[in-house]
Amino acid sequence: MSTLTAPSLRKNGKQWHAPRTAFRPTSNLTSYASRISAQKSAAATKSKEREMKAEKEEERQRRIQGIKDRRAAKEEKERYDKMAERMHRKRVERVRRREKRNKLLKS
Repeated sequence: MSTLTAPSLRKNGKQWHAPRTAFRPTSNLTSYASRISAQKSAAATKSKEREMKAEKEEERQRRIQGIKDRRAAKEEKERYDKMAERMHRKRVERVRRREKRNKLLKS
């Protein structure tokens, strides 16, 4: 039986492969406590991420709602200005008050 001269050379000639080691299934298992602590930290991170995402989405929705409100107010103002061109100012004010009452009753 021949022995290897250097530890880097393999007997079968496949020097490009990584050297093999013995199969030890319990060598890199983690303990139950460490797994549980890792799961807890991952859950805390996930909950923080969810909270941050919800906060960001709420801020986005608030900005969108502000834009929609401004656009609606602008359209309403333009509509009343257009009405004022055709009607008397006091009548436009009466129509505006009536529409405001109706809007409050509907909501």
